[in-house]
Amino acid sequence: MTNPTPSPNEDIEPTKTQETLPSFFNSISGAAISGGFAIALYFLTASIAQNFASKPLASANPTAIRISIAVRTLVVGVSTLATTVFGVVTLGLVCVSVYVLFQQLKNPKTPSA
Repeated sequence: MTNPTPSPNEDIEPTKTQETLPSFFNSISGAAISGGFAIALYFLTASIAQNFASKPLASANPTAIRISIAVRTLVVGVSTLATTVFGVVTLGLVCVSVYVLFQQLKNPKTPSA
C-alpha cells in the first residue's frame, strides 16, 4: 500500500502497428463463400418454414401445442437469423472489396527497381 504507482517509461516508444488492407481477391472470395452460405441457408429456412406450415400439430393437449409452436418459432427464427448474418457479412465484404479496389486504383504501387 505504501509503494507509489510506477510511472510509464518515456524512453520506450510504443510499437506502431501498420494496418494493411486485405487483398481484393481475399475479400471478394470471402464474400462469395459467405454469399453461398447465405443462399443455402435461405433455401433451408424456406424449406423448414414450408414443412412446418404443411404439417399440422397432432395433439389435443394445449400445453403440448404451445410448446411445439414455441419450438417451431425458435427453429425458424434461428435459421432466419443465421441467413441474415451471412447476408450482412456478404454485403460488408463486397463493400470492403469495392473500397480496396478503389484504393488500389487511387494509389497504385510502383515497383521499385
